[in-house]
Amino acid sequence: MSEDKMSGKEKTLFGQERNPSNIVPTKLTLDSRLKFRCHPGVSCFTACCGGIKIILTPYDILQLIKRLGIPAHEFLHTYTHPTYLEKTDMPGVMIKLNEEDKKCPFVTPAGCTVYTDRPTACRYYPVGMADFHEGGTRDGDEDAAKTATEDKFFFIVKEDHCKGFDEDKEWTIREWRADQGVDVRDEMNKEWLRLVMRRKSFGHQATLSDQAKRMFFMASTDLAHFRRFIFESSFLDTYEIDQETIDKIREDDVELMLFSFKYLAATLFGAQGIKIKDGKVQEKIKQIKARQDESVTKSIQEYEELMAARGQQKKGE
Repeated sequence: MSEDKMSGKEKTLFGQERNPSNIVPTKLTLDSRLKFRCHPGVSCFTACCGGIKIILTPYDILQLIKRLGIPAHEFLHTYTHPTYLEKTDMPGVMIKLNEEDKKCPFVTPAGCTVYTDRPTACRYYPVGMADFHEGGTRDGDEDAAKTATEDKFFFIVKEDHCKGFDEDKEWTIREWRADQGVDVRDEMNKEWLRLVMRRKSFGHQATLSDQAKRMFFMASTDLAHFRRFIFESSFLDTYEIDQETIDKIREDDVELMLFSFKYLAATLFGAQGIKIKDGKVQEKIKQIKARQDESVTKSIQEYEELMAARGQQKKGE
């Protein structure tokens, strides 16, 4: 399988860019079987936690700051580096590796200190997933949804240093994913991934404005900041948000995160889901018309001044 056909999650978004020679060229299903186990007794324990690019999703960040008991801005400053997602202009963050050994800062010889809240990238290995429809399908398009399901398959990433494959523990792919908590992460990350993949599909012919980049970064990395944006700005006066949603996002971080994906889809790509209040639309139209009228008036004024100046010039000749 070529690198171009690999899932974005396996290629870059959820880990290091792996050499295609490490991909076992067999399509697997959820019922396919895998022989693998990682534990402190294997000689390569934690070797895969260094020299790797671990991109963090919004849900990864949310879980890690709760685990560490620190605000998002402190976590971002201490533990991450800025990066761009999937070779687009969408800003994100990746784990900042230790300078001395180039390993994840949460890893010790005894293992991962945040294991139950570890990033999505760490949960995938060694089972990759290829999904040719990560950009999503149209709402209500059952045939497209069926095709997307059929085009999803799994594969094994097998590296020479990894001794986990020599262990006697056998699972189905479905059992492995459930054990690693991948299914939950996939559900939490799904709509955010679609935003990134949709942006990637546009290629380089379009660029995001600086304001759009800042909004995407804020909503993706700092939910506390995003919540202040909603409740301390004119946001709720501008958009039609039902009271049930308002109550949820005021208190529940996961609900706020999922809401942020809808907001970004609407503002960045014009997706349906969040509607501007009719009064605000009319107000915006008036503002645009006023600016246009001012521009026309100014142009007429400049034209008249120019003609008057020419008239004076002719009189003087």
